[in-house]
Amino acid sequence: MTRLPSDPAPHGWRALLVRSTGQATRPVVWVIGFFAFLNVYSMQAVLPQIMRDLHITPLQAGSTVGATVLAVALVSPFMGMLSDALGRKRILCSALFALCIPTGLIASAQGLNTLLVLRFLQGLTVPGIVVVLIAYLSEEFRDTGVARMTSAYVGGTVMGGFSGRFLTGHVSDFWGWRNAYLVLALLNLLGALWVLWALPSSRYFVANPHLGQALRTLASHLRNRRFLALCGLGFCVLSSLVGSFTYVNLYLAEAPFHLSSAGLANVFAVYLLGVVITPLAGRFIVRWGFLRAVLATLLLSAGGLLLTLLPSLAAVILGLALSSCGVFICQSATIGHIADTVRQGRSLATGIYYMSYYAGGATGAWVAGLAFEGWGWVGSVLSIIVLQGLAGVIALAFLGAPAGPARAAT
Repeated sequence: MTRLPSDPAPHGWRALLVRSTGQATRPVVWVIGFFAFLNVYSMQAVLPQIMRDLHITPLQAGSTVGATVLAVALVSPFMGMLSDALGRKRILCSALFALCIPTGLIASAQGLNTLLVLRFLQGLTVPGIVVVLIAYLSEEFRDTGVARMTSAYVGGTVMGGFSGRFLTGHVSDFWGWRNAYLVLALLNLLGALWVLWALPSSRYFVANPHLGQALRTLASHLRNRRFLALCGLGFCVLSSLVGSFTYVNLYLAEAPFHLSSAGLANVFAVYLLGVVITPLAGRFIVRWGFLRAVLATLLLSAGGLLLTLLPSLAAVILGLALSSCGVFICQSATIGHIADTVRQGRSLATGIYYMSYYAGGATGAWVAGLAFEGWGWVGSVLSIIVLQGLAGVIALAFLGAPAGPARAAT
């Protein structure tokens, strides 16, 4: 639970202690974000190797990405309620250690089914890190710069998402994709040990096992049409990102590009644009307004994807950069708009949104995979643009009028 409004703000020696604790905790928060997303998309850079090794189709290879994302979607709404009852650091550290097990076992997977199960198990642990950390930060640093802590977390997630692809791609070029996952498992273990030692225990957590209130709040959210439209928008946004960044690897591994796993890993450097674009997105959204910003970024993303159809590596990289910029800005606009739409129970609303968001990622891997098997990369691009068009329809139909002023979260 967050500190009650009647609690006095920190001052004097207490304020100094809180500030010093925050400065010491910020690197730990960055590391937690890093390891939360180090593994989620790590399979993308080695999909061509996995297809050859396991003798599977492009759609089956893409499902190794979708399985992890689907697991994140299924667990996200409930992890907050579990940590409300059992505590923050206990759940978070347990999830980090649990992540090491399926990651290491991936190296021994001899068939697609085993690989899918292990990737799904990886995804089940991620909400225990991400959702619980957000709750931890809102409680422990509410009066002393939770925004700075959140920025550290976001920076860690972006670098983790990039590093997972980059490491597996380069390590697999030397020692194979199986050994790449042994390296990831070792890194996960080292990160979990450091977080267990360095993350301060909760000071303001109070157990809140009241399931009935949570269910009533859930029912209220499910009756909020505008909120459900935002969930649908998030669904389409991540489906675009996962679908494009999964199957572009198979496209670039073929003629005329013939990129190796290391080469594919380097292409993912465009993902680091999220570090630059996300902080700047707020000004763009305020100037243009929510609806126009969303529609403009969807058009930017679609245009970038069309650019990747040119038989030029430079064009593909530029197209991916434009497409990912559009996705990052649209995602920032959508999350920010939830605060203006949801009147109460925002933590649960965030969990529901992320369930829809990551379910979209799993769907994008499946839809774009079907299209790739039928028509190659052209089919994947067109299927993703259809999903972006659906996002535009949702925005125009349900998100045109501005939401009313937000009230305090409960």
